[in-house]
Amino acid sequence: MHHHHPPPPTTTRTTTSTTTKISTPFIILATTIFSLLLILTFSFSSPPPHPHPNQPHPSLFPNHQPHRLLFHHNPNDQNTFLPPPPAIAYLISGSTKDTSRIIRLLFAVYHPRNQYLLHLDRKASQYERDDLALYVQSVPLFKAAQNVNFIGKADFVYPMGSSALSATLHGASILLRVSAHWDWFINLSADDYPLVTQDDLLHILSYMPKDLNFVNHTSYIGWRESRKLKPIVVDPGLYLEEEDDVFYATQKRELPDAFRLFSGSSSSILSRKFIEFCILGTDNLPRTLLMYLSNSPSSASVYFPTILCNSRKYNRTTINHNLRYASFNSRQEVLPLNTSDFNDLVMSGAVFAAPFEANNPILDQIDHELLHHKHDEPVPGGWCLGENETDKCTVWGDAEVLRPGPGAQRLEKRFVQIFSNGTFRSSRCIYE
Repeated sequence: MHHHHPPPPTTTRTTTSTTTKISTPFIILATTIFSLLLILTFSFSSPPPHPHPNQPHPSLFPNHQPHRLLFHHNPNDQNTFLPPPPAIAYLISGSTKDTSRIIRLLFAVYHPRNQYLLHLDRKASQYERDDLALYVQSVPLFKAAQNVNFIGKADFVYPMGSSALSATLHGASILLRVSAHWDWFINLSADDYPLVTQDDLLHILSYMPKDLNFVNHTSYIGWRESRKLKPIVVDPGLYLEEEDDVFYATQKRELPDAFRLFSGSSSSILSRKFIEFCILGTDNLPRTLLMYLSNSPSSASVYFPTILCNSRKYNRTTINHNLRYASFNSRQEVLPLNTSDFNDLVMSGAVFAAPFEANNPILDQIDHELLHHKHDEPVPGGWCLGENETDKCTVWGDAEVLRPGPGAQRLEKRFVQIFSNGTFRSSRCIYE
């Protein structure tokens, strides 16, 4: 990607009449969901943006005003000021031969405000890790924003056992150290892909209480869950330098009674406060549960839901939806997504979907129809000021200016359904 010298920051405030517009009903819908959220009993505060500690390029992060500007439908209308957008910390993980998939996913979810940590596990060669690192360092935009990092000393990640959970906590702890100014943590694999732009997602999340946690969870432990929780396994990813098979013990253990187990999805959207509680907090529950799950075959899908639902501080911040789309067969096995699923993906109002096979044509369809970018370029947002329609992001503007589109409307509609559902409160794991 070629980099042109960015114009003065004031350019972002004067391009309203030439940018993509959003409709007046969309503003009304935004007001509706904002009013609905105020009725909820969550505490809501939006601190002003903080200066980035690594001093990125000044065109991306000029001296911010207290509020951000949303591109308005009518150029004759007065500027509409909205809360400052949040920032998201992404952990993007993959294995051998996943370098190109990780790069494609990185471009699809990239925004200068966010933080990104890339991880190729130990199954990938050191050459692959070096190749990924060199590529990231060669992209002018990533260097300018200084928000893409990678794990040099990789972890083993097994699909069964606790090494996947260990790698997730490792990545989250690094992201806490890298930046003090992100609000939500999202872990993605190379199989994931977004269905909305980051401008869409950040715009909607700017209305949300920053202590919300979006996690699928259930307290029902049926025979399927028992088969995943009672066996005792030894995950070699925790102690071996080379790959080996997971070892099964002959004995099984009973479910705990000191706390109640909740199962769910290993993919979630977690608040920074909750991540700090798990990694830095003085409460011993996260460490106790981590020790209990160290020999469990399904640690990653149990850890976060169980801590959330057993904590008086966080169980009322839990939303029983991880904002992801997946398709299952009659055996509850996840099915790979293809072009026949595209309409369902759009109608779901989800933020992400999985799993996608590498280079499946549906990824090109998502890029073209939903994200409006080429797979090796960032998704255009309010910070992209280039006049060339095919490569708008060669000229950088204020990263706090968002340009939400149809994806934000779909996502808002999904949030209205979640929060207006009559079973919203009863579906949450409230500790009484």
